[in-house]
Amino acid sequence: MGGAEPGGGATVTWRELWADTARAVGDRVRARWLCEVASGADDGDDFLAGLDDRATERMVHHLDAMLARLRGGEPLQYVLGRWGFRRLDLMVDARVLIPRPETELVVEVALDLVASMGAPLRIVDLGTGSGAIGLALATELPRDAAEVWLTDVSEDALDVARANLAGTGRAGTGVRLARGWWFDALPADLAGTFDLVVGNPPYVPDGDARVETVVREWEPHGALYAGPDGLDHLATILAGAPRWLRPGGCLVVEIGAGQGAAVAALADSAGLVDVVVHPDLTGHDRVVQAKRAAT
Repeated sequence: MGGAEPGGGATVTWRELWADTARAVGDRVRARWLCEVASGADDGDDFLAGLDDRATERMVHHLDAMLARLRGGEPLQYVLGRWGFRRLDLMVDARVLIPRPETELVVEVALDLVASMGAPLRIVDLGTGSGAIGLALATELPRDAAEVWLTDVSEDALDVARANLAGTGRAGTGVRLARGWWFDALPADLAGTFDLVVGNPPYVPDGDARVETVVREWEPHGALYAGPDGLDHLATILAGAPRWLRPGGCLVVEIGAGQGAAVAALADSAGLVDVVVHPDLTGHDRVVQAKRAAT
């Protein structure tokens, strides 16, 4: 894109670079996000206040590199290196799934359920990835109201979650991280003590042609695919939930469109009760909640 002289002499303002970038990507909003990251602005207000500042050579090179990655097909979220989820600004890269608006429904349902539970709470976010669900709960619940466990089988994913935990400050003091396969990550002595189990496990059927090309080519397959019907991991979680939940404790998991009846049947087979399938804003099955019987 150019804009700086050799040796670091700046010749272009961020106002001009924003306009140039908008023409390149066809969208002023996305262009602003790219320019904010390249400029090192702390937030959007900081960027807007410095629109007439001149970019350094390093900043222009950073912007050019991000645009090259976009042209190569990489998702915008990975190019930016961060993405919003509820109140959080999460670090994201190709080690984890990109947080999506539909997953926010898991947090909403979970918060509704724990509102009637007494503190302190014990919560686990299984297969946490970037930490989105668990960290959202940790930061939106009253301080010191919950011990939140973030688990993942991927050490790479836990490294991302750990970085995002560091960004939560004092709100994250009750968060614990553990590596392992679903419930196997947890200390055995915590069985039967969890008030809430949450998660967004893989639920896409293997080879599903409906998966967008950009998702198939860039996002981690281990966090997407789950056997021929997409239910392999959900079945494992539902079968294990009664052992880990306290009596009256709740499970909230994200599911794929059209999986509501099958997942509800799995919950029933596991002995869970009060099963509810929640639709997303498009009317598709998206979240299942269930409960361990109180007695």
